[in-house]
Amino acid sequence: MKSTPRFCTVFVLVLAGFTLGGCYGGLAGIDRRLDRVLEQRSGELDPFVAPPARVYADAESYDEPGQDEKTIETSNPAPEALTQTVADPARDVASRLDAYLLEDVADPDDTEIERIDLTRALEISQDSAREFLTAQETYILSAIRLLIQRHLFNPRVFNQTTATFAGDGTDGRYTAALTVLNELGVRQRFERGGEVTASWLVEATEDLREGATDRYQQSSSIVLSGSFPLLRGAGSVARESLVQAERDLVYAARTFERFRRTLLVSIASDYFGLLQQRATIENQIRRIDALRRLEAETAAKIDAGSLNSFQQAIAASDRLEAEATLAGQRDSYRLSEDRFKVRLGLAVDQPVIIVPVTLELPEPDIQPGEAARRALDYRLDLQTTRDQVLDARRGVANARNGLLPDLDLTARIDLPTDPDVDEPYLAFSGEDIGYSAGVTLDLPLDRVTEELNLRSAIIAVERSIRGYEESRDSVVVDARSSVRQVELSRFQLSLAEQQVEINRRRQRGQELDPEAVTTQERVDTQNALLSAENARDQAQTDLRISILQYLLSTGQMRVENDGTIAPVGGIRVEVPGPEG
Repeated sequence: MKSTPRFCTVFVLVLAGFTLGGCYGGLAGIDRRLDRVLEQRSGELDPFVAPPARVYADAESYDEPGQDEKTIETSNPAPEALTQTVADPARDVASRLDAYLLEDVADPDDTEIERIDLTRALEISQDSAREFLTAQETYILSAIRLLIQRHLFNPRVFNQTTATFAGDGTDGRYTAALTVLNELGVRQRFERGGEVTASWLVEATEDLREGATDRYQQSSSIVLSGSFPLLRGAGSVARESLVQAERDLVYAARTFERFRRTLLVSIASDYFGLLQQRATIENQIRRIDALRRLEAETAAKIDAGSLNSFQQAIAASDRLEAEATLAGQRDSYRLSEDRFKVRLGLAVDQPVIIVPVTLELPEPDIQPGEAARRALDYRLDLQTTRDQVLDARRGVANARNGLLPDLDLTARIDLPTDPDVDEPYLAFSGEDIGYSAGVTLDLPLDRVTEELNLRSAIIAVERSIRGYEESRDSVVVDARSSVRQVELSRFQLSLAEQQVEINRRRQRGQELDPEAVTTQERVDTQNALLSAENARDQAQTDLRISILQYLLSTGQMRVENDGTIAPVGGIRVEVPGPEG
């Protein structure tokens, strides 16, 4: 028998297949390609719009013990296994609430405390907020789908190896043979339809019959084949998946940027809401202090005999009600703060201090009609809805293509090695070239499914047009409403500030001549002042949010890479720093 390495040619081809198959650089190469395509699409929106950047661990690190187990343990103790400690109704509830609902952290200088002002909240939201990470991943997944489609239209290397062991018996004598077939090639799919494949086939056969004369054969051939549709499946319909993936990534870039802007307004609204709740608590504390002073003054007058004893009950009753309200407000604030931390992606037990800032938001001077025109030009979501109408129209054209007959052209050329040589390796014979070509026609005798698909595509266009018209009208309504809301918020703030000043003058007048008013009148004044102060704080919050909503609804909101508000035209958002 000849030397053992008779299958060396096949082995070399297999090795080459592995090498070519791994030429894309693994996940590191994929990440680089993703970064490039995301940078390109984000840059098309605006040069300062940064693409999402994510770093992932090794794929093996995601394995977890128990992930392959068919049974899963559930913790659900029986009622008798549960224990409860009954609280004493006479316990010091006030002290417990103070411990639970302590407004400020004990040591503000603690380095582990996260001090969150508006800028810091926006920065954190762009780093760890779960909804932001999900939106970011949705954008990245669109890029992955596009790379998949692009890859399908690029040259694709393949290598397939088949080993077959076969035996045959005649008159009690058995023969056995081992055959190895390897095909190494490349495929190219075309955007106008059709595919071409070029491959190198090597077949090696070894006769394994014991004691027989050595019989070994090897042959190879180079094959070039192709298939091209001429009617159905030809033209732009052949690249539909690639076209849609390219357009979907544009939509995803718009959606992600729109989300960043919406998230900014939403996080800012939550932040302003926390400041308003704190202001309400501070107003309530001042009211309780005033009620305590009034209660003490009333008690002194009762002792002096100038007032009836029931007057003290009026102040005491109102004070108790105010203290109960304050406890509820503190609990509501703590709940809102915890939810805010969860939304930012912080741990619930992470100590934080919400730092107030004076946000200067210039109010726009614009008419509703002009705001609507800007929204129609700038809103990214409306642009996507408009472009999706074209997608639906293209779907009708593709469905019409499905009604055509199938007319396909096929061709094949074979360049084999010399069949008279047992081990020719690369000894190709130019005299034995084979070729074939053919045309296949399939008449459209049954196109019921395709006709139904065409009707569905036409309906989809009509729905898409109505959806765009509704979105367009909604955008106009939102833009016009946002302008009115700014004016309304300014009007309500002006009235609320006047009410605060009126009730303060009323309170000062009563304090200058306390003998001329009753305890109930002074309590009513304090209640009116508290209500006016809360209305003023609410109006201030509403005005800030309405300006941000105006920028968002008209498509003029811009977000820096760190998540903060970018200057827009003549409107510059300034955050001077913590309120003093």
